[in-house]
Amino acid sequence: MKQILVTGGTRGIGAGTARVLVDAGYSVIAASASKAELDAFVPNDAIKLCLMDVTDQSSVDEVFNSIGDLNGLVNCAGILRRVDEYNIETFQQVIDVNLIGTMRCCLASHRLLKESGGSIVNTASMLSTFGGPLVPAYSASKGGVSQLTKALAGQWAEDAIRVNAIAPGWIKTEMTQGLRDDPKRSEGIMARTPMKRWGNVHEVGALVRWLLSSEASYVTGSIYPVDGGYLAI
Repeated sequence: MKQILVTGGTRGIGAGTARVLVDAGYSVIAASASKAELDAFVPNDAIKLCLMDVTDQSSVDEVFNSIGDLNGLVNCAGILRRVDEYNIETFQQVIDVNLIGTMRCCLASHRLLKESGGSIVNTASMLSTFGGPLVPAYSASKGGVSQLTKALAGQWAEDAIRVNAIAPGWIKTEMTQGLRDDPKRSEGIMARTPMKRWGNVHEVGALVRWLLSSEASYVTGSIYPVDGGYLAI
């Protein structure tokens, strides 16, 4: 059974993706920096849980060194702090988790994925394409993830490692709960979204599943929006 590690795998898009991958027959390691999230996660025999802080090199090394085989890495660990990101310490924290944490895990996975011919799926955002005035660090980090994905795809193609990214739009997660609870903000978002609805985590997970599969064997360095057409207009 092929094994996939999903960072940020106990909530939101990460948790949804972990469950989609299990349904597709993968063994999944769901990693989180929060013990409380690990304790609260609904158990599944095919999902192993592990504590890992993507901002801590020793924590990342410990997890990847303990893995015997790895066929894919899905980087979903991420944070958003809204207007607090105009504080430089908070800005640095968001960059450290979203961008540097992604790179840290990609580097740690390289040896294992080279051995298995595996692939990486990073999590960019529609804010990789345009800026978010209320989330400068989140926007910058996701723009960085997009370009990092392309850089690694070019560098690691000779190692038979494919590197792609998803770029979710307005998805039903804990991160977007406040927006969904605000009728005015939600109405504005839906007015701009051609499909006129919020996306679901399993719809994002389905794309990740395809990108990890042999069906996407000639796909690398690509950024795939999952946004109901939001970026199309």
